Amino acid sequence: MIKVAFICVHNSCRSQIAEALGKHLAGDVFESYSAGTETKPQINKDAVRLMKELYGIDMEKTQYPKLLDDIPPVDIVITMGCNVECPYLPCKHREDWGLDDPTGKSDEEFKKVISIIEARIIELKKKLI
Repeated sequence: MIKVAFICVHNSCRSQIAEALGKHLAGDVFESYSAGTETKPQINKDAVRLMKELYGIDMEKTQYPKLLDDIPPVDIVITMGCNVECPYLPCKHREDWGLDDPTGKSDEEFKKVISIIEARIIELKKKLI
């Protein structure tokens, strides 16, 4: 099965959301991983709360912040839009989703980012079928 890594520097918000939605919406087509070059002690609490509310997904039960070395070799790397030099990971295909980090912003801003990630996961799934 194709392996997809969603990466961003801290692996605490957007990349974690993408991993969760990848597993939820496209787990039959690709394996989803998330990682970063630094980690926060936990996944962003607003992301955790909203993913539970919107999808019934408890990211804290199945995910944790990981470093790039903690995930297997992957086929596709998707960077979230780090606004800094995004971490490098070897792969066959790479794309940047250019998403703003909603950390510290309103629920509406979080929901916009989550909605964009959902649409892009579905788009990626269709491309890979």
